[in-house]
Amino acid sequence: MVILISDAFDASLPKLLEEFGEVTDDKGRVGEADVILVRSKTKCTKEYLDGAKNLKLLIRGGVGVDNIDVEYAKSRGVIVKNTPKASAIAVAELAFALMLSVPNNLIEVHNGMKSGQWLKAMKRSELYGKTLALLGVGNIASEVAKRAQAFGMKVVAYDKYVTTCPVATLLPTLEEAVCKADYISIHLPLTDETRALFSADLIDKLERQPVVINTGRGPCVDPEAMVEALKSGKIRWYATDVYPSDPPSADYPLLNCERVTLTPHIGANSNENLLRIGEEAQAIIAKFVKGELQ
Repeated sequence: MVILISDAFDASLPKLLEEFGEVTDDKGRVGEADVILVRSKTKCTKEYLDGAKNLKLLIRGGVGVDNIDVEYAKSRGVIVKNTPKASAIAVAELAFALMLSVPNNLIEVHNGMKSGQWLKAMKRSELYGKTLALLGVGNIASEVAKRAQAFGMKVVAYDKYVTTCPVATLLPTLEEAVCKADYISIHLPLTDETRALFSADLIDKLERQPVVINTGRGPCVDPEAMVEALKSGKIRWYATDVYPSDPPSADYPLLNCERVTLTPHIGANSNENLLRIGEEAQAIIAKFVKGELQ
């Protein structure tokens, strides 16, 4: 069996997988590979999958599979898996770091110190007592909720497909979840339903001036609507780790907007998480070899 590691994983992964067959990172051998491991960089389109003639198992290291044409892969008899639990802590910590950075003015005061300014008069605000709205309640959002509760925040959430949540108060509509939020953290997959879900219409429902954090998927936010909301003050700040493409195009509206924090899609890039992804991928391949995967 040939296993192709197509994107960047922890350096220990090839050795972990040697028991199952030949492991290679030579992308020119995609046509020989029985198993392919990808993260976000490799786009598994119909054309890519047509070139992977021997492919039987495709693993995405991370949450979501929107860089994979899942239906076409399945039509080819390819099993598609991801590692949704592995990244929960890493992405949640980044989301919370972004949330902490805004009320503490970390970027402004750091840049001020570097440029010789002593911005002692700049005031901070606390997370304690504030309301956090989670959009999507999966593994990552649940970890964010635990951290928010530890800071004394009130946590509410909306997820169309979730009926119970032990770490947040579920609200029946998206509008009810966000309208009184001080902070909004987006943890949605990219689907036809969620594309541009955070729109001008939703922004009009906001009663406060929230900080919005997005570690889900970039296209879940309408960028033009977000720019207008930041300019008008309807939204206090936007912090994101995700974009329509990696990297975003030079004309992406939020790149040059004020009151925006941008990180280069590093949510899952902790050393510990890369190890967990490798271990989860190893377990998936072990089940595949035993014929236990559907």
